[in-house]
Amino acid sequence: MVIDVNTAVVTGGSGFVGRHIVRRLREAGLRVRVVVRSEANLGDLAGDVDCISTTDLFAESDERLRALIAGANLLVHAAWYVDPRDCLWSDQNLHCLSGSIRLAKAFVDSGVGRFVGIGTSAEYEARDGLLATSTPLRPETLYGACKASAFQVIDRLVSHAGKSFLWCRLFNLFGEGEHPSRLVPYMRSRLATGQPVDLSAGDQFRDYLPVGEASRMIAVAALSGREGAINICSGVPISVRQLAEQVADEYGRRDLLTFGVRPIRSGEQSFTVGEKSDDL
Repeated sequence: MVIDVNTAVVTGGSGFVGRHIVRRLREAGLRVRVVVRSEANLGDLAGDVDCISTTDLFAESDERLRALIAGANLLVHAAWYVDPRDCLWSDQNLHCLSGSIRLAKAFVDSGVGRFVGIGTSAEYEARDGLLATSTPLRPETLYGACKASAFQVIDRLVSHAGKSFLWCRLFNLFGEGEHPSRLVPYMRSRLATGQPVDLSAGDQFRDYLPVGEASRMIAVAALSGREGAINICSGVPISVRQLAEQVADEYGRRDLLTFGVRPIRSGEQSFTVGEKSDDL
């Protein structure tokens, strides 16, 4: 089922994932209003959307939050603190959590009919094997705990109000707009300049997905009648070594990959993959 939507609001619409979601919703013919820190970060999307700037979405007043989403049919909440250098344990997660709950309350008080939130596979219990939406939520990091808390609180708040709710848990995304310190941009920057790429042994298997494909899946799910939590993943395990070799082959420089230089993090799982929905 496809829901009747003509106007969407996307928070964090200039972020790594958010900008791709905006692009997909525009391709679907929706009018899109983005809430961002800086319009300059929208790039080529700037002239194609309605833009509202905020210095801090999560510190806005309740009245302001209601005004930001007024008149829309769909709210896609992609804003969060995600600097890979410290996001797992940053206190900013607490700020994002409280602000997201206030945004959800503003949503309930508004005429908007559907809330779509962006979650993470870090909400799940950290274990080897298949991670399904039935897997227990037992996060190991503050980031995962705050995302899981947001899911549980917003789900109850929105559902109790008789409105539609969808939560999209992202796995390992890569592609355009990534922070330069993340794995794939790091490899590309080193390979492009002929420098060695220091890596772990690369034996860990993960669920990697291009951000463009992830945004397509989010847009399809957002415009459907699907409710509750879903995984945004490939469903296909690939080792870090395989991923590194694929990227290196684009430059013809597998010789620059130095495996086993970096240690594997203590307690890191050896094999995790998401259960993908057949209809996405």
